[in-house]
Amino acid sequence: MSGKRSTFLISALVFGFAFLYVPILLVMIYSFNEGKLVTVWTGFSTKWYVSLFSNDGMIDAAWNSLRIGVMSATLALALGTPAGLVMSRFGRFKGRTLFSGMIAAPLVMPEVITGLSLLLLFVTLEQMVGWPAGRGISTITIAHTTFCAAYVAVVVQSRLSGMDTSVEEAAMDLGAKPAKIFFVITLPMILPALLAGWLLSFTLSLDDLVIASFVAGPGSTTLPMKVFSSVRLGVSPEINALATLIILAVSAMILISSLLILRSERNRSRAPSTEEA
Repeated sequence: MSGKRSTFLISALVFGFAFLYVPILLVMIYSFNEGKLVTVWTGFSTKWYVSLFSNDGMIDAAWNSLRIGVMSATLALALGTPAGLVMSRFGRFKGRTLFSGMIAAPLVMPEVITGLSLLLLFVTLEQMVGWPAGRGISTITIAHTTFCAAYVAVVVQSRLSGMDTSVEEAAMDLGAKPAKIFFVITLPMILPALLAGWLLSFTLSLDDLVIASFVAGPGSTTLPMKVFSSVRLGVSPEINALATLIILAVSAMILISSLLILRSERNRSRAPSTEEA
C-alpha cells in the first residue's frame, strides 16, 4: 500500500513540475529557432536576440519596467517594514482592526478596481493641486508601491511573529534605546525577510499589466504592456528571446538571494555557539 502511495506521489510531483516548467523550457528552446513560426523548429539561430536588442520600443519598455520595479520595491520596503513592525510588536491598540484591514485590502482587491480607483485619485489630485501633471512613470510607481507595500508588511510581520525576542529584551534591560535595538539587533535578524519582500515587490511590479494600463501615460509604456500589445498581433520569436532573458535574470536573482539568506542563517546559527565558547 505504501509503495503504491509513493508511486502516486512521485508521479503527481513529476507531473506538477512538468506542467509548470516544460512550457518555460519550450519558450527558451524556441527563442533560438531560425524560423519566424514559434511552433515549428527550422534550425538554430540567435538572430532573434539581435533583433530584440535592435527593437528600441521593447528596450525602452524594459528600461521603464526596471526603473519602476526598483523604485516601487524600495518604497514598498520603506513603508511595509514599519507597518509589519507595528502589527507584530504593538499588540492591541485603538484602530488596529482598521489598520490591518487597510493593509490587507490591496491583497484581496481586484486589480481592475485598484487601477480604476488610483486613476480617479490621480485625476482628482491633478485638478485640485496640479500634481501629478499627467500620468507617467511617477504614477505607475506610486500605484505599484500601494499594493507592494502590503506584501512587504505581511512578510515582515510573519518573520517578526516567529522571532525570539529574548535578545531584544536583554538589550532593553541593559539600557539600549529602542532605535538602537532595531538597527543593531532586529534589522539584521529580519534581513532575509526584507530581502524576500523586496524581491517579491520587484517581481509583482515587473509583472503588473492591469494597474499599469490604468495609470500609465504617453512615454511610460511598461514591458508587460508592450508584450501584450505585441502578442495581440501574433507571437513573435522576439518575445521568446525576451522571456528567456527575463527567466535567466530572475533565476540569477533567486540564486543570489538564496545564497545571501543561507549565509545570514549560518552566521546567526554560529553566533550562539561563539557566545557559549
